[in-house]
Amino acid sequence: MLTIWGRRSSFNVQKVLWLAGELGLEYEHVLAGGPHGLLDTAEFRAMNPHGKVPLLRDGATTVWESHAILRYLAARDGAGRFWADDPAQRAGADGWMDWAQTALQPAFLTGVFWGYYRTPEAQRDTAAIERAIAATHACLRQLDRALADRPYLGGETLGLADIPAGTTLYRYFEVDIPHPSMPHLQAWYERLQARPAYREHVMVPFGELRGRLAF
Repeated sequence: MLTIWGRRSSFNVQKVLWLAGELGLEYEHVLAGGPHGLLDTAEFRAMNPHGKVPLLRDGATTVWESHAILRYLAARDGAGRFWADDPAQRAGADGWMDWAQTALQPAFLTGVFWGYYRTPEAQRDTAAIERAIAATHACLRQLDRALADRPYLGGETLGLADIPAGTTLYRYFEVDIPHPSMPHLQAWYERLQARPAYREHVMVPFGELRGRLAF
């Protein structure tokens, strides 16, 4: 059986749990990180020398880094749905995954979620937060334009392309910052919210993280 390590309020862990839910996989979930500890133990470091979650074990195989795990699970269990036979389709999904990690996540998760939500008010850099909010909106407008003629980033059905950026939306809409009108993005978010696996694994309360840089 698969084993997944990580805490439920971790953004990167949520990506993996969401895909596992969409694929209907059976797995053991070991709470790790934050108040659950384990990351500095010799046993965990032997599996992931970086000491971070998520971590996946599949028999003798261990996989770390959220996007590597997503690709592994998609290739293992999502053929024809989350793992396209066509290299061009896979490249399209890879592009959105990498863009989410290198553009959207730094803007929102690092700049807004960490810089604003997780930073105690007295320590916040207001100018940096405003720049991060503007960068986040610019990224989301790119998504809004991409979704103008399709229900999902990869086309007509949910795919691997949707997972990283889609996981961001719950926190974005829940954090008390401006949310300018982006109708195609909003419609996409509503479609994601209708999915049981998204509701279970992504729409997880994160109030425990407010004002806490260390967790």
